[in-house]
Amino acid sequence: MLIIWRLLTVGGVNAGWRNRAVYFKKHGIETEFLYTTDHGGLHIMEDVAPVYLTKDEEKIVNIIRENQYDAIIVVDTGKAFKWLQKANYQGPVIVEARTPELIKLTPHVKSFRGITPETIIVPSHYQKRLVSILTNDVPVQVIYNGVDTSFFRALRLDEIDYKSEPHMPKDKKVIAYIGRVDKRKNWPLFLEIAKKVRQEREDVEFWVVGGAQSVQRQEFAERWRAEQFTEFVKWFPVIPYQQMSHMYAKIRESGGCTLATTKSESFGNTFIESMVSGVPVIASRMMPVTELVKEGETGLLYRGQNVEDAVKQIHKLLDDPALHQKMSTAAIQHVQKNFGIETVAEQYVDLLKKLVPMDSGKNEVKSDD
Repeated sequence: MLIIWRLLTVGGVNAGWRNRAVYFKKHGIETEFLYTTDHGGLHIMEDVAPVYLTKDEEKIVNIIRENQYDAIIVVDTGKAFKWLQKANYQGPVIVEARTPELIKLTPHVKSFRGITPETIIVPSHYQKRLVSILTNDVPVQVIYNGVDTSFFRALRLDEIDYKSEPHMPKDKKVIAYIGRVDKRKNWPLFLEIAKKVRQEREDVEFWVVGGAQSVQRQEFAERWRAEQFTEFVKWFPVIPYQQMSHMYAKIRESGGCTLATTKSESFGNTFIESMVSGVPVIASRMMPVTELVKEGETGLLYRGQNVEDAVKQIHKLLDDPALHQKMSTAAIQHVQKNFGIETVAEQYVDLLKKLVPMDSGKNEVKSDD
């Protein structure tokens, strides 16, 4: 089958699809990906499945027409329905609605240009509510993102790659922000919280992981330097996906946590990656975060965008090693049970089996400029 999405990023959508593609292959389902714009995410996919990267409509239509896909999944790409029409594609189409902002989601689910999707897949019950505002004609189904628990796990000390960045600080607990530096992820709030925590304790170091190709990277970099955050906030714009489990392991060993300041999410892959790696999460108390993080058990939640309350939760976790250990253990178990790829991807496999006859799939590797 073919997955069509505009953006080849290092974010949660592609991380989630990487995990699914690996799992699908075990079930005889070959997955191919078509993107129109590269934002540095190719290394996530290139060892997993064939990837097409092109904006040329004629090439895209030919890819769809010539490969005779058994199913096509369209992720937040309104233009794709025109391509499917031009290719005269007759197979089943599934739509994935991932954008958590109504105004940005609308163009992708308001009109399907004569194509009739079998269903719309969303990654959370919060996102289902959002999509239901925009469409009444197509059934909406929740299938959570899954995490590969053989890749993301609590590494033993002898497994951790200490030579690669980010390097562990000595005698400091790490608090990490992971993801893009943009308006929705709300990096200014993270810096405000970091500044406040740093004023109150010396035993912390903050990491910002990601942002190399984010729209606000220049704005972030200027403030990071101008306000002398560089002394206690370390920025790692690119950490290879293959190194992420080691990064989480270092945070866990330090007795730290991940800190999310996002304003809105449709899911949040970094939450489940963090927890299954044994790293407690601190985030705002909102949906769908409350679907993922069990408050007081696998992480701590603060009110709205409240700096004081966020700082309070950080102190509570970092000052209580027993609580940190308890949450670490509970977080691993919670994700393994509810978000392991074997559990959630099986729901997708069942859906695909209902829509198309299962066969051995296509094994050849393709590429396109």
